[in-house]
Amino acid sequence: MAQHRSKNKKYALIGGLVVLTLAVLIGYRWYSTQHQQDDVLTIGISPPYAELLQTVAEEVKQQGIQVKLIEFSDWNAPNVAVQNGDIDANFFQQSVFLRNAIQETGYDLKSFAIGTGSHVGLYSKKYKSLQALPQSASVVIPSDPVNLSRALTLLQRAKLISLKDNAQNDLLTTQDIVSNPKQLRFLEVEGPQTARAYNEADLIFGFPHYLNMAKVADPHDALFLDPIDKKYAILFVTRNDYQDKNQKLEKFVTAFQNSKSARAILDKDFGQGLWFEGWK
Repeated sequence: MAQHRSKNKKYALIGGLVVLTLAVLIGYRWYSTQHQQDDVLTIGISPPYAELLQTVAEEVKQQGIQVKLIEFSDWNAPNVAVQNGDIDANFFQQSVFLRNAIQETGYDLKSFAIGTGSHVGLYSKKYKSLQALPQSASVVIPSDPVNLSRALTLLQRAKLISLKDNAQNDLLTTQDIVSNPKQLRFLEVEGPQTARAYNEADLIFGFPHYLNMAKVADPHDALFLDPIDKKYAILFVTRNDYQDKNQKLEKFVTAFQNSKSARAILDKDFGQGLWFEGWK
């Protein structure tokens, strides 16, 4: 009987050790997973910035920083992902776009750092000058409020239209047009799709990187380019309460702003002279 109780105690001890070992292993795996997640910097991007930021991600590996880039095909999801805490930051929007997004959604977002910006221009496959545009020419412009406004401002600078003097410059609409001598017909599409309209439309408002991606036109062949405006530089955006553990994002931004490889990619993807450093 005593021997039987001794065996039971032995089995109980072994069982307890197994449970304890499993608990330790589970705890370690949980800690390890959490630690790895803390060590990974996740950044949401739009497709034109994939190669650019991937190059910087490779560079910061030398500092022990792991970066995961997540591509989004539209211009709303990256802010949703940051707001929900699914990613640390995003890189796709400029200050006017961010301010409008916050006003529309109430998101608790901020600019963490400033990246690069690009010129935008007016492009045509059919005509060699703005003066050659016919009456009732079709003009493709972005549909989102911020880039629509930027397009209308550029069209006014090109003297194709006139806008109300008291119009809010950052959020113009076609209702703010007071003079349209050529009776231009405007077609609004999503920003990335403007490049794909190059072959059909008489004139498009074009982004250099999307023109390059679509392989429809040389971004240098604009009939009219806008001047540098730092408010259109692309931002690294985070939540207001974002805690930059181990300064991962800060180090990534520093690497981005000083990378020779990044400059080479910007020259290739946007075109030499068609991008600028927003932080300077």
